[in-house]
Amino acid sequence: MIILSTSIDYFIGLKLENVEDQRKRKALLLFSIISNLSILVAFKYFNFFSESLRLFLNQFNVLYNETLFKVALPIGISFYTFQSLSYSIDVYRKKIDPERHWGKFALYVAFFPQLVAGPIERAGQLLPQLKADHRFEHKRIKSGLLLMAWGFFKKLVIADRVAVAVNQVYNNPHDYTGIALIIATYFFAYQIYCDFSGYSDIAIGASRVLGIELAENFNYPYLSRSIEEFWGRWHMTLCRWFKDYLYIPLGGNRVVAKRWCINIMIVFVLSGLWHGANWTFIVWGAFHGFMLIINKILSKSRITLAVPQAVKNICKGILTFHLVCLGWIVFRANSLSDALYIIQHIFVDWQISLRSYGLELGSAETILAVFAILILELMQFLQRRFKFSDRILECPIILRWGFYYGIIWSILVFGKIENQIEFIYFQF
Repeated sequence: MIILSTSIDYFIGLKLENVEDQRKRKALLLFSIISNLSILVAFKYFNFFSESLRLFLNQFNVLYNETLFKVALPIGISFYTFQSLSYSIDVYRKKIDPERHWGKFALYVAFFPQLVAGPIERAGQLLPQLKADHRFEHKRIKSGLLLMAWGFFKKLVIADRVAVAVNQVYNNPHDYTGIALIIATYFFAYQIYCDFSGYSDIAIGASRVLGIELAENFNYPYLSRSIEEFWGRWHMTLCRWFKDYLYIPLGGNRVVAKRWCINIMIVFVLSGLWHGANWTFIVWGAFHGFMLIINKILSKSRITLAVPQAVKNICKGILTFHLVCLGWIVFRANSLSDALYIIQHIFVDWQISLRSYGLELGSAETILAVFAILILELMQFLQRRFKFSDRILECPIILRWGFYYGIIWSILVFGKIENQIEFIYFQF
């Protein structure tokens, strides 16, 4: 599938360079879009649409024998489809020249560090780097390896550790109420962040070792003070893709308010569907689209409170984080009914003791998970303040190597290595 998708867009790019007639150019682009999205829909969404149609027709007592497409989902299909499509669109818009070497274009589509879970790259940024000569640079390689180690720390020490409690609660939500649901929801917020940003760090670090700089994908999203700001900090390459290739072509914010609201909902519903063939993802996307519209309306209001700006920022940050967590409930739940149960029972029958719920993540494990999260927050605070990773590389050798071995030791000792959990975004 990846060879087929790559070949289609490679030859479309060459054709677009030699065709001046605008109608023919649009036809070529449309062929690229339809071909790529047809592959994506067939492998990822066909069964979902078929099952949804069956359930819908059952409401009217119409018998429909659903047809299921029983094949494995091609690895990284959501990511490389968008990456390949962006190339065709950029060539059509004459933002870049088409790549004449099939092998180098194939390398752009299937560059191994970011193939299965991003970041989603653009041809204008990545292709020139793949053609350039890259010399051995000691500092660059150290920086890449350090970023990879930090990514493994986030994945193995934090994400996979809290996943134990998250999976137990969210896979059996009706066995829990109150504090267990709250803790599992907070833990999932950090699980998905450390899991996905950890993978991005590993991909960016591995590429840096090879001399390739990939786009940043996260920028401290849980420090956001609005839903709009959150989506400027979370999975930034996907957000920019939808903005450049869907939101702006739909009219962006250069339209009347009603049409703008429709544009926002289209983008976020489709971004939710991009994450997976499940109604939970669609509702999650719609929730964020609705929250963004509310955020825009409130930002234009003239209501002001006589409180210090710092207090306002803290309150906005806390509110935004909890709205995001509310969305994560729907995102992580196995079904909409499970999500509804969790939301309804999250403030019911509070008990402080986790062991009374039979959680696998016992008291010591919980303390360790919380401690690891605190280390994460401390490191991110230092990184924001004075580029902590750059300072480490400039430290005396004893401190520098002490820090390196400290990360490696913590991964080996505290990481959940024996029962490895795959990266969450591999399924997308």
